[in-house]
Amino acid sequence: MFMRRSPAMPTAETAIPGRDQELSISGIHFVNDSKMKPPFPDGAEILYVGMGCFWGAERIFWQIPGVITTAVGYQGGFTENPTYEEVCTGGTGHTEAVQIVYDPQRVTPDDLMRQFWEQHDPTTANRQGNDVGTQYRSSVYWTTDDQREAVLASAASYQNDLTDAGFGAITTEFRPAEEAGPFFYAEEYHQQYLAKNPNGYCNHGFCQIAYRGPKATERT
Repeated sequence: MFMRRSPAMPTAETAIPGRDQELSISGIHFVNDSKMKPPFPDGAEILYVGMGCFWGAERIFWQIPGVITTAVGYQGGFTENPTYEEVCTGGTGHTEAVQIVYDPQRVTPDDLMRQFWEQHDPTTANRQGNDVGTQYRSSVYWTTDDQREAVLASAASYQNDLTDAGFGAITTEFRPAEEAGPFFYAEEYHQQYLAKNPNGYCNHGFCQIAYRGPKATERT
C-alpha cells in the first residue's frame, strides 16, 4: 500500500497520520563518529537541503572540510515521525532531506550551495533522474539570516547562468527551517547509507553547468 505515490502534495488534513514516538537511531555518524543529534558544538550552524535521494546527497556533504556531521531525514511535510515507506507514498508531504551541521569559520553557506547546485538538477520539479515524486523535490531550508541571504543570492546567480546556457527555471523550494517544520531523522539503515553500502544506488553527480557564484555573475 505504502509504495503507491500520491500525484500531488497532501494537506495537513489529508496527510498520513503520524506517531508520537521518534524512530530509534544510534545518533552516531558511521563515518566520523560525530553526534548526529544536538547538542552540537558551540558556534555550529545547521542547513537542510533536499536534492533527490538522500543517500547520495548526504555523502556529498560529509566529505566537505568544515562539515561537522550530517544526517538524513524527512522534512517539509505534515506527518509526525514518518517512516520511509510512508514518505515514499507522497502522502506525508516530506522531502528526503540532509541535515548539514557545519563550522561557519571553516565553510560558508555559499560553499555548501556550490555542491547543492552542481550535484543535482534543480530545474526538474519533484524529480531527479528516474526518481519521481514529491519526496524527491529540490529544497533548501535555512536557519540563519546569513544563510538566507547566501542561499537566495546563489539561486539568482545560478539561474542567470542556467538561462544563459539554455536550461530551464529553478524549481527549488526555499523556506526557513522553522516554517518547513521539524527534521525527522530517518531510519538507522539510511544514515550514511553509501558508506555502509559502497556500491549502493546513487544518482548524484555534476549536472548542467559549474556554479560560479554571485560575484562572478556580477562581473559578466
